[in-house]
Amino acid sequence: MQAFGGAKLILFLGDRIVVLRRDDRPDIPWPGRLDLPGGGREGDETAEACVLRETLEEVGLALCPEDLIWRGRHKRGVFFAAHLPCEMERRIVFGSEGQGWMLMAADRYVEHPEAIPHFAQMVRRYLDQLLLG
Repeated sequence: MQAFGGAKLILFLGDRIVVLRRDDRPDIPWPGRLDLPGGGREGDETAEACVLRETLEEVGLALCPEDLIWRGRHKRGVFFAAHLPCEMERRIVFGSEGQGWMLMAADRYVEHPEAIPHFAQMVRRYLDQLLLG
């Protein structure tokens, strides 16, 4: 498998996805934009280990590798999808990066002007595959 730089998670809680508001700092990519849980690879960790670690750090949810039901690539990024019950919202503990979090309909994220464009593309790709079933 080709090297990757980081991993992101399209995390459904019920019928909405977890969306993070990035910090608004000029020294980071896409400042202030709407993000998905995930982040940069540490050491030689796998894409799965990276996205699970980052999700725990950012929103306090401990997922298992078996929760990751879809995988896609965009350049050096690996994207995953997981579906958890909406009750998991109560277990979210926001981490130290970003300005906050929200739940949003996935199709709304795809169309949102503040969504990171290639992340919105990956959400659209996943939604299209769901429809094709």
